[in-house]
Amino acid sequence: MTLKLHLSQEQLLKLTPQQIQLSALLQLPIQNLEQAIDEELEKNPALEIDEEATLRKLERKKGDENQDRYESYDDPEYDWESLFSRANRSAGFSYGGHEESPDLPQPDTPGFFEKILQQIRTSGLSEEDMTIAEQIIWNTDSDGYLKVPVENIAYRLNVASEKVEGVLHLIQQMDPPGIGSRDLRECLLSQMREMDVPDYVVKIVKYHFDDFANHRFEQIIRQLDISREDLDKARKIIGRLNPKPASDDSSFDNYVVVPDLIVTEENGVFQVMVNDGSIPELKISSTYLELASRKKKVDKETRDYLKKKIDSARWFIQSVYQRRDTMVRVMKAIIKRQKPFFEGRPDGLKPMILKDIAEDVGMDISTISRVTNGKYVQTPVGLYELKYFFSEGMKDVDGDDVSTRLIKQALKEIVDREDKQHPLNDEKMVLALKERGFNIARRTVAKYREQMGIPVARLRREL
Repeated sequence: MTLKLHLSQEQLLKLTPQQIQLSALLQLPIQNLEQAIDEELEKNPALEIDEEATLRKLERKKGDENQDRYESYDDPEYDWESLFSRANRSAGFSYGGHEESPDLPQPDTPGFFEKILQQIRTSGLSEEDMTIAEQIIWNTDSDGYLKVPVENIAYRLNVASEKVEGVLHLIQQMDPPGIGSRDLRECLLSQMREMDVPDYVVKIVKYHFDDFANHRFEQIIRQLDISREDLDKARKIIGRLNPKPASDDSSFDNYVVVPDLIVTEENGVFQVMVNDGSIPELKISSTYLELASRKKKVDKETRDYLKKKIDSARWFIQSVYQRRDTMVRVMKAIIKRQKPFFEGRPDGLKPMILKDIAEDVGMDISTISRVTNGKYVQTPVGLYELKYFFSEGMKDVDGDDVSTRLIKQALKEIVDREDKQHPLNDEKMVLALKERGFNIARRTVAKYREQMGIPVARLRREL
């Protein structure tokens, strides 16, 4: 038996704890960042709020000092190590932020789902059923639909699926009915249970919903043996039902999206600020630093524990700092590429993909994706999700690059204005787009139409 040695080289990507933490924080919008900081403060006693620095930040006025601080974060060679060395020596470290949040009115009423929970609490449920109800409600999306399988909730709470189904059925009868439904059909049926409707209307939704959704009206008439007038009445009844029950509540009308970034313009120059005025200043506990420095009076096990907590606090503060720096740099790169749009020209939106910004700021595409996903920016021309500025591109009839977002906008306008009794098929939409200067193929129109959730012409036809 002969033993052989073999050498080989391979590349492995190993993330440090700091990189993992930064990646996690980059994904969070501002409201969730506040929660993440609160949780970190609870579990790490070496991390503290710097009360004095937080108070000074709130009292400071916007001005040159704020602008200078933002400019320093744009420097890729910023000396983070030096900064944190100073933090250790001074037993306290804080990060700068936009001093004041914009005056965004918040509704002084319970949220929509909190109102649903208030109804449930008065329904006489047991403590176990109430726990199930809370799990259902907090796994319901903004339209009112349950987004996880009942079996998952049952497994998580160690209860029978039938028990979860029973609580779900009760929730679906709350006001407005249909909350917690798993699909549109179930949502409509839940609403009709509270209404006095003909039996054939219920049967259409319960047994012939696919035919109804696909406008196979003649088949429904034949199978249920009803008249065209009955079907027309059923369509009107079903049309009055709410496919998004959560939108019934007026609190959604008052819902305010809190922007993560704020862009202002003065004399043609755009400034970027992170809207983190509500985030407290942080520092490393002076008590922990002092204890860690007592090498002779503190045993090794305790020193290791103190060092671990202090390092964790340092990494967290640095991650919050770097999150802020990264968001500003990415936003400035977006403005640079989309300057005509920010100057007030909606048609000036240019094709741009994540790779473009990644190359501009020298970061990985996955980082840019985390920064832009679910984040909003307040600009001189309105409030936008960062993802809005990204789209593929193609040539118009003049050979100029145009964003596919503009083409989709034109497609939506064409569909909105069409004769609903004789809707346009994809071939006719190609001609309509060509009249607007967009020369694209029929298969491309079909792809955009599907991406936008616009059904084919047959399904858009109205009686």
